[in-house]
Amino acid sequence: MSYSTNLYGLYRRIAAHLDRIFNGASVGDIPVEQPTRFYLVVNQKTANALGITITPAFRLLIDEVIG
Repeated sequence: MSYSTNLYGLYRRIAAHLDRIFNGASVGDIPVEQPTRFYLVVNQKTANALGITITPAFRLLIDEVIG
């Protein structure tokens, strides 16, 4: 199971910040941003091997199921 931010979205925000810096913005003037979207990924094979049952209610919260 993994609960983390979307790395592609994070890379896009980094690129936007670098663009502002390269165009002359002061680093101190750029606000700090927090991730707003998190992704829950579950490995079904591993859950089965550990004897963990994924309930239908929990499955609604999962963004991606592997295996």
